[in-house]
Amino acid sequence: MKLKHLVIMALGFGLGSCAKDNFEPPKSVLDGRLVYQGEPILVQSANANGGNVSDFPVFFELWEKAYQNRSSIRVPVKQDGTFSAVLFNGDYKLTIPNGQGPFLWKTTATNAPDSLTVNLNGSQTLDLEVTPYYMIRNAQFTTSGRVVTSTVAVNKIITDANAKDVERVSLYVNRTQFVDAGNNIKAADLAGSAIPDLNNVSIATEAIGAIVPSQNYVFARIGVKIAGIEDMIYSPVQKVNLQ
Repeated sequence: MKLKHLVIMALGFGLGSCAKDNFEPPKSVLDGRLVYQGEPILVQSANANGGNVSDFPVFFELWEKAYQNRSSIRVPVKQDGTFSAVLFNGDYKLTIPNGQGPFLWKTTATNAPDSLTVNLNGSQTLDLEVTPYYMIRNAQFTTSGRVVTSTVAVNKIITDANAKDVERVSLYVNRTQFVDAGNNIKAADLAGSAIPDLNNVSIATEAIGAIVPSQNYVFARIGVKIAGIEDMIYSPVQKVNLQ
């Protein structure tokens, strides 16, 4: 009798395992951008050697309403301001934690991060409106020999009691399109206190040394570090030919 019971239990476990293996995976895609008045908010990329959520400096959180007291789903934001997550259909609470990103997300009367409800029933595109402290405009890059120079305007967006100063403006250069404070072969910094006019900023790197394997171009990007804010805001990546 004991043997018979063991066989039945084993069959039961086997059937349960098969049912679990045949469970439908999530198929609905939630994608979109972080934007300010329709313009994407550009941030630091994931580590070029990584790609895990923890490698992305900026993220937002999704909480599935059907399950209480569970951890959130962290959705990373890519360097071009876009995001994408494959999810089960359902109702989600979306929020951006305080301190995330070079921007302000809407808050409640108690200064807690506000949230919005996402009713996912099939794939959906959603842009998230935020208010950046600064926006980078008209970034131009030129070369003289192997020196990269950039001119740029840094526009202050938040001017009320939440306003913050520019700590520094930085020029980053890299071999690949992943270029920012964490991914570069050459960088130049200009302190905010040394900039008389944020609408007319000029910054240049030192001469770029030999690139291995050899290539006659690099990718460049301007980043702005805001005082008291960990995450920087960036200009679009541009390809720059070396002379």
